[in-house]
Amino acid sequence: MHETDLTKALIFTVKDWWDAQPEPPKIVDLHLIIGKFTCVEPVSLQFAFEVQTRNTFLEGVKLKIKETPLIAFCHCCQQEYAPEIGLQYACPTCQSPLEDIRSGRELKIDRIEYHLETQETPIHASNF
Repeated sequence: MHETDLTKALIFTVKDWWDAQPEPPKIVDLHLIIGKFTCVEPVSLQFAFEVQTRNTFLEGVKLKIKETPLIAFCHCCQQEYAPEIGLQYACPTCQSPLEDIRSGRELKIDRIEYHLETQETPIHASNF
């Protein structure tokens, strides 16, 4: 279950950002973009995050996960396609092997939603 290690890396990354803020904010939501080709299970990641953030500055923070589909490009057919696992990711038109992934490998923090003690509306940070 690599979701546990991913969660640790996520926590360290957010902690570095949080520590660098002049006024430590109250984080509300973490927005992630996760591609299908990463084989990350959002439910497992959510569970690992909830367990590992207990009694920390991230306790109660919600993970908002956007999954991106696996999209490949076939150089023979000159078209994009959505590979199917059962076909070894080959192009469904000409059966050429997968060579060029256009989408689906993303694994990143899109933005952090947070409140400062002096503000009531959420602020977004997205420079990751």
